[in-house]
Amino acid sequence: MHKEGLLGKRPKEKYHSYKGEVGKIADNIIARNFSTTAPLQKWTTDVSQFNFSWGKCYISPVLDMNTNEIISYDLSMSPNLEQISRMLDRAFNKFPSVEGLIFHSDQGWQYQHPYFRNTLHQHGIVQSMSRKGNCYDNCIMETFFGRLKNEMYYGYEKDYSSFEEFSRAVEEYIDYYNNKRIQAKTKWMPPVQYRMTSMGSA
Repeated sequence: MHKEGLLGKRPKEKYHSYKGEVGKIADNIIARNFSTTAPLQKWTTDVSQFNFSWGKCYISPVLDMNTNEIISYDLSMSPNLEQISRMLDRAFNKFPSVEGLIFHSDQGWQYQHPYFRNTLHQHGIVQSMSRKGNCYDNCIMETFFGRLKNEMYYGYEKDYSSFEEFSRAVEEYIDYYNNKRIQAKTKWMPPVQYRMTSMGSA
């Protein structure tokens, strides 16, 4: 893992998941109001693409808007429904009781799919979706993607010779980010420590 935070070249293309009609699935309940009073009130998700000489891969994380913790994630060679299923399974295995939580995303096809919508409904979660093509509606996730790529991807693409090698590096980075990387928003604590302190578990 690279912690220098050096900037490198940016990829020439970006993953776009939008398909279908705008505003037909869920309202933009978040409406850029990312503020919370405790963990497990608002989550957000998105998919971001990485380009390598050996191919492309995609990361799909769940981020808690209160702690900035990556609740779960999945890294895959294909941005498919199975990736979203694995991500959700890991999130709900970690936090099975999240009734009333608001789950935000863009208008991507994954989040319009009946499987995604029904899974949220089964857990008592309220779905929120950004307006089409407006990255500022989910800027909290865009900020995480930028941080991730600046710190371990841009300029280091050639260091990862395979999907397996990059997958290990991402796992290491997420662990570092959640458990060691302090942030001003979380009172200079790592996200997991901040969550545990906020919930009285520290």
